[in-house]
Amino acid sequence: MTSAPVTGPALRVAVLMQRERIASRWQRWRWSVLDVMPDAGSEAAAGGPPRCLVWTAPQSQWLYPGCEVQLYRDEAQGYHLNLTSPQPSWFVWWTPAADADCADPRTDPGGLPAVQAVTLSYDEAGRWMDAGETVEIAPLPAAVANWLAEYATLHYRPEPRRRRRPQSFLDPQQRDVAHAASAAPADEPDDPPECRP
Repeated sequence: MTSAPVTGPALRVAVLMQRERIASRWQRWRWSVLDVMPDAGSEAAAGGPPRCLVWTAPQSQWLYPGCEVQLYRDEAQGYHLNLTSPQPSWFVWWTPAADADCADPRTDPGGLPAVQAVTLSYDEAGRWMDAGETVEIAPLPAAVANWLAEYATLHYRPEPRRRRRPQSFLDPQQRDVAHAASAAPADEPDDPPECRP
C-alpha cells in the first residue's frame, strides 16, 4: 500500500483561452491558452462553467475559473526544473471540444474544450505530454515564481552523484583492456622535459 503524497500550499487560478477561425480544410477553429491568472471568484464558483469575455465571429476569449494548483513535495525537482528554465511557466493540460465545428459555444457547450489541470511541475507536464495529452504554457509572473522558489528551496534535494560501479559483467580480459585504455600512456618519460633558455 502506497502512502498519499505530502501536499503543500495551493493556488486557485483561472485559465484564459482563445478561439480563432483559421483557413484550413480540416479544421475551422483553433483553441490556445492565452494566460493563467489568479482566480478572484468565490468558493461557490469553483469549477463553474467557462465564461465568454470577448465575442466576435472570427475570435473569442473564454475564462475557465476554479482551477487549483496544488504543490507536492515529491514534485520539488519538477518545480526546480521549471524555475531554472529560460522561461518559467504555467503548464495547462486541456482536451479538445466534443464538437470541434460548433459555430457558437455560447449556445452549445459541446463546442468548448475542457481544462483538465494546471501545474507548475516540469516533470508532471512531461508525463502528461508523454501520454499524448495537449499541454500548453503561459508565462509565470514573478510573484508566483518567488512563491514557488520558496517551496522548492525547502523541499528540493538534488540526488547525489552515484559512484561508477565496475563493469563486472565483462570477462577479466576485457576489464584489463578497458583499464589499460583509461590509464596514462606508459611510454611517457618519468622526468619532466628540460627547460633551456
